Amino acid sequence: MKCIGFDTSNYTTSIAYFDGNGGVNCSQLLPVKAGELGLRQSDAVFHHTKSLQELSGRLFLDVEPNSIGAVGVSTRPRAVEGSYMPCFMVGITQATLLANALHVPLYEFSHQQGHIAASAWSAGRLDLLDKPHLAWHLSGGTTELLLVEPNEGNLCCQRIGGTTDISAGQLIDRTGQLLNLPFPAGKSLDALSLQAENNDVFRVKCDEMEFSLSGVQNKVQQYHEKSQNPAETAAYALRCVAGAVRCATENALKIYPDLPVIFSGGVASNSLLRQTLMPLDAIFAEPKYSTDNAMGIALLTYRAQEG
Repeated sequence: MKCIGFDTSNYTTSIAYFDGNGGVNCSQLLPVKAGELGLRQSDAVFHHTKSLQELSGRLFLDVEPNSIGAVGVSTRPRAVEGSYMPCFMVGITQATLLANALHVPLYEFSHQQGHIAASAWSAGRLDLLDKPHLAWHLSGGTTELLLVEPNEGNLCCQRIGGTTDISAGQLIDRTGQLLNLPFPAGKSLDALSLQAENNDVFRVKCDEMEFSLSGVQNKVQQYHEKSQNPAETAAYALRCVAGAVRCATENALKIYPDLPVIFSGGVASNSLLRQTLMPLDAIFAEPKYSTDNAMGIALLTYRAQEG
């Protein structure tokens, strides 16, 4: 049995299947004009609709219709009241049509739940989905530290920390804009930072498990004006993020000392962040399954169908 997953997040269209052991994820970044920091929702909806035609055609070359046991879809960013973005309606529409046409069940999840599931699978730690653990969701729109607990085949994600203002991804993308890098800037900033030779950093104040990154943006701008060195600026910004995340993680582990910590979201693919957090036995997925993908949705759908 194969289960299909759809995810139409703000900047990536993706569709995947999972068969209990592995699967295939097909994804595509939405186009963003040079110098801009994102898309209007109406434009995102248009590009998701266009991208799914090609991506579904590629995926279904390897999937027989009679092998599909269920369909899953991310319907909102997070599984909390009021969490909504119009771009997810594209995936909902396509998933509903497919489930109805095949007469198979349709399961709904949040984008965040899918991220955590994909990271756990990619890291070889599916066991985490059946017991309490800590999880970071680090992306363009979210920087949250979560207490995750299994809940009737799904994941209950309770926010216990994170940023109080802009997300880590926003800081990274704004730094990328400062350095004239393409959006989203994560990969380019990561590659650029590897050329840095200094270890300059601004220590972000961490109040237990929470911190603010809005002031860091000003520090990054000031640092760049002074250094005029793109590589050093890139590394400076990433060290600030990594330091704040490490501090909050260390504080969380004092409260939850026996719980493993897994990282998900596009920012979790950053090499400097991984290097900074590895001493804490942090669990990371492959970079391609840290960024937005539908594999986690397909996996959760399989688990729900197996029940």
